[in-house]
Amino acid sequence: MQSSEFPVLVAAFIEATNRGDLYALLELFAENSLVNDQLVDYWGMESIRRWAERDVVGAHVAMTVVGSVTQYEQVIVTAHMDGDFDKRGLPNPLEVTLYFSVHDGRIVQLIILRNLSGT
Repeated sequence: MQSSEFPVLVAAFIEATNRGDLYALLELFAENSLVNDQLVDYWGMESIRRWAERDVVGAHVAMTVVGSVTQYEQVIVTAHMDGDFDKRGLPNPLEVTLYFSVHDGRIVQLIILRNLSGT
């Protein structure tokens, strides 16, 4: 896989998320992918579908990318996230980091974290 394919998949993920397009979102993942959203694992397409329906599409999540870097086999995206979810105790804007791993043209792992600054 060429490195230029990584940003295309990541852009497609952000676009599908922002449109609330469940089917376009799910087509980006490999069958046995892992999504870890805030330390909760979702293994396999059925579990990822339930997560996406509830926590992405159902919560009307929208992301604005504020930075990204490609490192080896990962694309790491920093984004401001908004939506219809409980924001008590969260900063505004809510900044999250998404770690995408890709294989054979599909997302095989996505880890989403609210990181704290290490500096």
